[in-house]
Amino acid sequence: MTDNPGTGGRIAYLPEDEARALGKKFGVPSSMSHLNVFRALLNHPELAKAVSGLLSMLLWKANRLDVRLRELIIMRIGLRTGSLYEWTQHWNVARRVGMDEADILAVRDWPSSAALNDADRAVLAATDETLDQGRISDATWRLCREHVGGDAELAEMVVAIGNWRMFSELLQSLQIPLEPGIAHWPPDGTVPPSAKA
Repeated sequence: MTDNPGTGGRIAYLPEDEARALGKKFGVPSSMSHLNVFRALLNHPELAKAVSGLLSMLLWKANRLDVRLRELIIMRIGLRTGSLYEWTQHWNVARRVGMDEADILAVRDWPSSAALNDADRAVLAATDETLDQGRISDATWRLCREHVGGDAELAEMVVAIGNWRMFSELLQSLQIPLEPGIAHWPPDGTVPPSAKA
């Protein structure tokens, strides 16, 4: 149930053409401004610009963290927090960057998956620890240092975990619906326990 039933979410989101125009004016990329999350955030254009700036950097600009590792982080957060929008949108992103279905689905039970390598396991452990304790343990940090990269990669990893954790909370608190015609919880519609509340 939404507080603002005419929108599909808790706050109104702008018509797509208005969102695109505001996005252009305030520097929200056209690849984002038409999405429901930014159609809602563009009610506050300066906020939308700030949020999209970090998101754009993490997705497309001067990335140091391996794209595969980033997408595993996002998928794990989407699963653990029950964020339908995050899981679904990034299922499509992960597939576009060449990830196999089996590798993506391995985040559901990563400790017992044979599909994942040491770097994958290190970032997934870091993600779970951040979700559970708000920080990465020394032991997991050592694994990340060994398998993920140097200071730039590790800094980006920590910011990526924080960014997509914030997005999960934003998407769920504002009850942002998926865009029309997008399948829920791909590939098989399996809803995680965290989303069944």
